[in-house]
Amino acid sequence: MNNLSSATEFYLLGFPGSQELHHILFAIFFFSYSVTLVGNTVIIVIVCVDKRLQSPMYFFLGHLSASEILITTIIVPMMLWGLLLPGMQTISLAACATQLFLYLAVATTEFALLGAMAVDRYVAVCNPLRYNVIMNSRTCIWVVIVSWTFGFLSEIWPVYATFQFTFCKSNLLDHFFCDRRQLFKLSCDDTLFTEFVLFLMAIVIIVGSLAPTVISYTYIICTILRMPTASGQRKAFSTCASHFTVVVIMYGSCLFIHVKPKLTQAAEYNKIVSLLISVLTPFLNPFIFTLRNDKVKEALWDLMKCCNQLFKG
Repeated sequence: MNNLSSATEFYLLGFPGSQELHHILFAIFFFSYSVTLVGNTVIIVIVCVDKRLQSPMYFFLGHLSASEILITTIIVPMMLWGLLLPGMQTISLAACATQLFLYLAVATTEFALLGAMAVDRYVAVCNPLRYNVIMNSRTCIWVVIVSWTFGFLSEIWPVYATFQFTFCKSNLLDHFFCDRRQLFKLSCDDTLFTEFVLFLMAIVIIVGSLAPTVISYTYIICTILRMPTASGQRKAFSTCASHFTVVVIMYGSCLFIHVKPKLTQAAEYNKIVSLLISVLTPFLNPFIFTLRNDKVKEALWDLMKCCNQLFKG
């Protein structure tokens, strides 16, 4: 490749190690991906069909599960294909741009949904008498529409700006998907200004969705501490624990990998943190939201009994 031409396709280096190690990783990630698809699909189904789960919290949970399915499907199948086949995996420039856009758009939507879920929990705990008035169905539908629309519209320019550069240093991407940080490393152009602008945009998106979460939980904790009985405190806390756990995992991972203007992290570190977002969080989501939630467990149990009756019949 000469110095004046830009890459039209990239080679994904994926994970280092022997073919035997790749087969082990394939088995682990295939299992995780299967559980992610089944678990999050079950959550969507029971939220849609069970009348006990017809509330704003579970409405948002259904959309969060849909986003988890999307974000892991954008990344994991290509990663599995690369682990299964010997040699490096190729991806065209157009496919690379599409994957990066979808990944960032769905991730941004997740942040917006997590912020909305935090506000929902604040209203439920701190203003329960007006909960049904404030979090009515019309409000919830508009919140979801705005979250998905914002997620996809906000990432159009960042991805467009990324692929305006000339990638002539190499066409080897040291990652298992089209990671923007690795793309910038391949550019022969000066990317500093664009990186800084994208860094500021990442700050606005993450802090903008984190702010209502922090404020909501500050009020929630103060309200819970003022409750007269321990049983009331436990009940109030249990309604927020699952969401809070997901918030810690998601924002913790993203603060490590996304909000950083300098590309100083080792490639292997980038891959590990990317796995937290694209594999671990979607995998844990069904367990986090079912193990501590009696309504979801009851709905799941009823669904299993219904399926069992259908198979017997």
